Amino acid sequence: MNITYNQLGKIAKLCLLMLCCSNIGTALAQDSTTAEAPVVKKKSYTKNTFEGNYLIDNQTVMVPIKGTFEFDIQHRFGTTDKGFTDLFGLFASATMRLGFSYVPIKDLQVGFGATNERMQTDFNLKYALVKQTKDGKMPISITYFGNAVMDTRKRDNTTLFVSTSDRFSFFNQIIIARKISEKLSIQVSPSLSHFNNLEGYDDGTGKVMPKWKNDHFAISFSGRYKISPKTALIANYDQPLTQHPTNNPHPNISFGLEMKSSGHDFEVFAGNYGALLPQNNNLFNQNDYTKGQFLIGFNITRLWNF
Repeated sequence: MNITYNQLGKIAKLCLLMLCCSNIGTALAQDSTTAEAPVVKKKSYTKNTFEGNYLIDNQTVMVPIKGTFEFDIQHRFGTTDKGFTDLFGLFASATMRLGFSYVPIKDLQVGFGATNERMQTDFNLKYALVKQTKDGKMPISITYFGNAVMDTRKRDNTTLFVSTSDRFSFFNQIIIARKISEKLSIQVSPSLSHFNNLEGYDDGTGKVMPKWKNDHFAISFSGRYKISPKTALIANYDQPLTQHPTNNPHPNISFGLEMKSSGHDFEVFAGNYGALLPQNNNLFNQNDYTKGQFLIGFNITRLWNF
């Protein structure tokens, strides 16, 4: 078959046109792919808002990293108002709690503990709901903390147990914190305490009246200021909100020193809370700081990572 020069030119032009259309389509496809898959920046969260789980008598907003096992020792001496009689409470009867906790998954910590106060055993849970980001888009961290406590004392004339449920109390708290600078962190924590059964009193007519309401609302304010890389000043204030028929609890004011190492967190402080479980402090505290009824306490925390 004979092909003329004119026909050959037309075929060449057609091939060139098809090649150009192919290149344009490929470029458009590449642009489309780029537009559909933008680069996503990973969120960067603020670290070390507080050094550990405890700030004197309250939980902090912090949840350790996944795989962390923690052992806690909490100790409170007697009140200092008796002076040298009991060496400012150091030789008075003391309250102690041993606690254990573990972080099985990211942002969730579960634990349990036991205290010699009413021979109570507690089971607790802590979950980080929101974390403060370095870019400021999320300015605060929010964590939930709750526990269920059982009074394990033997039933006798001094206890109020009619059924097993009478032994239980519960605590729920929302912790809101912000790391303002590398040195200063603050938090506010509203809470609700609930007791299934509480002591009453005889009103003189043979009728038993409740001393307290079963539900108690409170709020706490806490802060830490670092004076060196491993040392900080700490303070806490707890204010009861619910008014009860009698025996209204006193507020708590406390202040102390925190020292941190790679695996330990040690706090020593003075305050007027004498119990170790938050619902007991919030409802039953009768130590009045205006009368100098402070006591010395300390918290020791040891961490292991697995």
